[in-house]
Amino acid sequence: MIKKTLVWLRQDLRLLDNPALYHACTLNQPTLIIYILDETLYPLGGAQCWWLHYSLEALQKSLSRQESALILKKGASETILLNLIKTENISQVFWNDCYEPLTMARDFKLKQLLKEMGITIESFNGSLLGDPENIKNKENSFFKVFTYYWKYCCLHQKIKPLMSKPKFINLAHHSKITLESDVLSSWNLLPQNPDWSLGLKKYWEPGEIGAKKQLKKFIQSNLIDYAHGRDFPAQLKTSLLSPYLHFGEISPWQIYHAIKQIEIQNPITSKSTERYLTELGWREFSYYLLYHYPQLPEKNFKTQFDTFQWLNNKELLKAWQKGKTGYPIVDAGMRQLWHTGYMHNRVRMITASFLTKHLLIDWRVGSAWFWDTLVDADLANNSASWQWVAGSGADAAPYFRIFNPVLQGEKFDASGEYVRTWVPELKKLPNKYIHKPWEASKSILNTANIILGIDYPLPIVEHAKARQDALERYQTILKNSYR
Repeated sequence: MIKKTLVWLRQDLRLLDNPALYHACTLNQPTLIIYILDETLYPLGGAQCWWLHYSLEALQKSLSRQESALILKKGASETILLNLIKTENISQVFWNDCYEPLTMARDFKLKQLLKEMGITIESFNGSLLGDPENIKNKENSFFKVFTYYWKYCCLHQKIKPLMSKPKFINLAHHSKITLESDVLSSWNLLPQNPDWSLGLKKYWEPGEIGAKKQLKKFIQSNLIDYAHGRDFPAQLKTSLLSPYLHFGEISPWQIYHAIKQIEIQNPITSKSTERYLTELGWREFSYYLLYHYPQLPEKNFKTQFDTFQWLNNKELLKAWQKGKTGYPIVDAGMRQLWHTGYMHNRVRMITASFLTKHLLIDWRVGSAWFWDTLVDADLANNSASWQWVAGSGADAAPYFRIFNPVLQGEKFDASGEYVRTWVPELKKLPNKYIHKPWEASKSILNTANIILGIDYPLPIVEHAKARQDALERYQTILKNSYR
């Protein structure tokens, strides 16, 4: 029986610049490629399930064009892999590393077990610019401040060349393929009764081809103005590459090389290219923090926040989730999220600040909602970002930095274009009142066909009072931490 190589795909659903796939295919022996839907570690949110379905579908088509195939299996990874190794005479296993704590622990155990069985294991970093283990400060510990971390990375980072598309050996030429694959539709990843994914279908094209198109579109249309335009949600100057990075349909090195090439060709873009690469650095930093502080998704990085008294009012939470807080910029963001599986980064900060500091709802509750509704929901980014906004994270925004949703709206959506897109009941309001409709006179509201409290809610909390309450609670934990 011919010996075979197995490539186990996880968060690396691409052919180009895929270290595990590339190196496996250089061995010149039949290669099986598998994806396992393992729900025992981190169950996917609804929006991620939708994306995964179409990403796998796209990858199946790409591999088919290369006269190869993607094997789909659902269940516990260890059980499926061990059975496959025995039945298919697998001699070597390749995969790209994942950096979530439970996944790392599982992979470590699996590596030890396979080595004891005499199976060769090769794993690679295919999802980050740098290995979190190798980045240390002067005290030989891990960085806790992004500026120092990123400065170190920029000085010491070795630029990696991109890997080409692997050359596959058609397994059918060597032995009869008897391995059965699950039918993708049987996994029921797509929403039904009701199908809430129509907005997602309109805005996204999952898969490696979609990732290339999005990178090209960003470079051609939005990169030059990124440094300034990234803060204005109606302009949508951001790259929109985050879900493609999360599922590994494009590698960070592919993006890095493409951005650097533009910088060389057009030096005038240097301010924006540097700013964008810094944002890519924040993604790296989030994974770095998760690697060194595995409790990040559940526990406060700053332990003084362990005694913070959250209100966790269910009715207020429901209003926030549905985009019915009475604050237009907040509601626009939450409705954009539900409709498209995405929210502009500036608005993510505003909505997260509102939940944790106006409504006094635990950041972990907000993190769970984003996990279920974002197509780019990423354990590292999601956890680190929520803790950053809440003030409990590494290098976090000070807790007393409480976004005023009215001022934020007026500064970053002055014309109200973003709000009018996602909160259409306010579209006839003048710009002066688009972010504070409760200040409009009755005649103005009548002209706009709005009855506050019926057509659009009144604010569920009053900003000044909510801010004062939050600061008082913060002062309480500060006093307790000094005792």
